[in-house]
Amino acid sequence: MDSALRDQVVVITGASGGIGSATARAFAEEGARLVLHYHQGIDRVRRLAEELQPAPCLIVSADLRKESGAQRLIATARRHFGRVDTLVANAGSWESRDVSLHQMSLAQWKATFDCVLTSTFLCLREFLATVAEQKRGNAILVGSTAAVFGEAGHADYAAAKSAMAFGLTRTLKNEIARLAPHTATYCGGRVNCVCPGWTVVPRNAAKLKKGETVRRVTATMALPKVGRPEDMARMIVFLASDRLAGHVTGQTLVIAGGMEGRWLWKPQEVDVGIA
Repeated sequence: MDSALRDQVVVITGASGGIGSATARAFAEEGARLVLHYHQGIDRVRRLAEELQPAPCLIVSADLRKESGAQRLIATARRHFGRVDTLVANAGSWESRDVSLHQMSLAQWKATFDCVLTSTFLCLREFLATVAEQKRGNAILVGSTAAVFGEAGHADYAAAKSAMAFGLTRTLKNEIARLAPHTATYCGGRVNCVCPGWTVVPRNAAKLKKGETVRRVTATMALPKVGRPEDMARMIVFLASDRLAGHVTGQTLVIAGGMEGRWLWKPQEVDVGIA
């Protein structure tokens, strides 16, 4: 089915990471023009751009925690391609160590919120100003199942992603609809969010090589398989397509094999006598 994404300009934040690079590949297959953002990982993003040839790719370095970085990203994309059709807000960070809230430093809390939520806010603000001029555009936010089910040891990440998945997504679907209204020939501006479950990416690949970890994270999944970046990328492309998803907005889609929650207790930890 034709996605009608050929020649559309797509900005992908965090394009050097696992989900970001898979998303870039998926959009390249649809003929889109790509803006590949990175903060660290210049070698990875350069290799990605080479791999995607002949797809038009623009590489932009920016610290999206700063207003100047988000402004430069969108402004550079507009100067190079003339417009921005889709923003994929994928950049973020996740502390690999489990840190309970009562032991968490304020510095960690603030750093996570800056990397996950503030960076998304700043990019969205610049993008929506562009949408207001173009009268067209859509955004896909990359959340997490931590936003839906919580994640013990990662309250900072869960809270920041929850703000993206619910507060921002459901508010901005109303705001963008006024900036880029529905017309007889245009579906209207849209904002949606995907929430990946455990996905094999470089930052957690070591954890997911352990059988015990795999059993724990798949325990509540109807489809007991750890996600792959391509699983997320295909849904992001679908949501970006006005032809395929033109009547879909304000939705938070969990891409996690039918996950229903977290496995909190091992069977041997439950006292059946008092349960």
